[in-house]
Amino acid sequence: MMKISIINGTIVNSDEKFKANILIENGKIAKIGSEKFEADKVIDATNKLVMPGLIDMHVHFRDPGQEYKDDIISGSQAAVAGGVTTCLCMANTNPVNDNASITRAMIEKAKNCGLIDLLPIAAISKGLGGNEIVEMGDLIEAGAVAFSDDGLPVTSSSVMRAALEYSSMFGSFCISHSEDCSLCRQGVMHEGKVSAILGLRGMAREKEEIAVSRDMLLAKLTKAHIHIAHVSSEYSLKIIEMGKKEGINITCEATPHHFSFSDDEILKNAYDTNFKMSPPLREISDVKAVREALKNGLIDVIATDHAPHHTDEKIVEFDKAPFGIIGLQTLVPLTLKLVNEGVISLERMVELTSTNAAKMLNLKDKGRLAEGMLADIAVIDPEIEYVYDEKINRSKSVNSPLFGKKLKGAATTTIKSGKIVYEFEK
Repeated sequence: MMKISIINGTIVNSDEKFKANILIENGKIAKIGSEKFEADKVIDATNKLVMPGLIDMHVHFRDPGQEYKDDIISGSQAAVAGGVTTCLCMANTNPVNDNASITRAMIEKAKNCGLIDLLPIAAISKGLGGNEIVEMGDLIEAGAVAFSDDGLPVTSSSVMRAALEYSSMFGSFCISHSEDCSLCRQGVMHEGKVSAILGLRGMAREKEEIAVSRDMLLAKLTKAHIHIAHVSSEYSLKIIEMGKKEGINITCEATPHHFSFSDDEILKNAYDTNFKMSPPLREISDVKAVREALKNGLIDVIATDHAPHHTDEKIVEFDKAPFGIIGLQTLVPLTLKLVNEGVISLERMVELTSTNAAKMLNLKDKGRLAEGMLADIAVIDPEIEYVYDEKINRSKSVNSPLFGKKLKGAATTTIKSGKIVYEFEK
């Protein structure tokens, strides 16, 4: 394997930031110091940030079953183009990832592609039916790292309790897609002033808050770890905060779209379905609450919920379009925007996009740049400006409200296990 050195960059970890050079050998970080290291390839990172490879705890690669939207190969390409070196794929594929053979096949395909580490999240219930839990032990043995019926909530409290009990026996955890669907009423966006103006059916934020409360209480009962996916409401955060104060094992994540956009965008952009996601974009007060929780440490992780859909599925009436947007390649610019706006520091950005996820998943050799760690590295230029378009996009889908827009900040080089897997070409 070739030796690589990264010179003149600013190294950022969750608790420090300093100027130094890095030597990479045999897939690991061999040395960090001020000296000039001999290497086969030198990456000049002047005015750039050198961060641990990002870990995205929530993506949909649609593989197996809907590979026309994205597959493991195109999903991996989009990931490394966004500085992401580890992805956790949700189980709502077709067939559902509810057995060891699918988990193994997914890991194998990603390995052969050789760009990222793919850590599958297996389903909680067989076929996402919500009735019977999967063989968790088999799935963990095959390489699954957590369990979620994401896209659908687990409606039965009894099934969710069993899932929490079993997953904790294996040292794993459950991820909750928090929705009380009896409150959905075929809603397509957040229920509020904007939905009334637009004449679209709304979903009250309470449907998320009720489900978050239930899952927090079940975590209290079972003493197991529950992770709340894509938290979007101010009150959900209050419930999570209460749980944490009580010592309940509850963690949560927020997506870039929930800290960047409010439901006003649907008004401004005349029913653009690229602003349709689940949970929906909420009001300015909720966006502020999410940003505040990112700032004060209440939110543990930023995850994209990268959800590709074909253009033909999205260019329909707002009511009929599927929920979800792609997000892997816009994670860095949207998170850097938080830094530029003084919401979070660069160190906190690393904590939210890498360190905390590595801790949660017990990935001992990731989430930090230090000697002996795996060389998963994102070299990021915070000042680079570009248009996010066909040339840059690596996903098969283009369902992003940022497509065709000017963005600032990007991963310019991504290194996975000591191998350069992406270089930015303007």
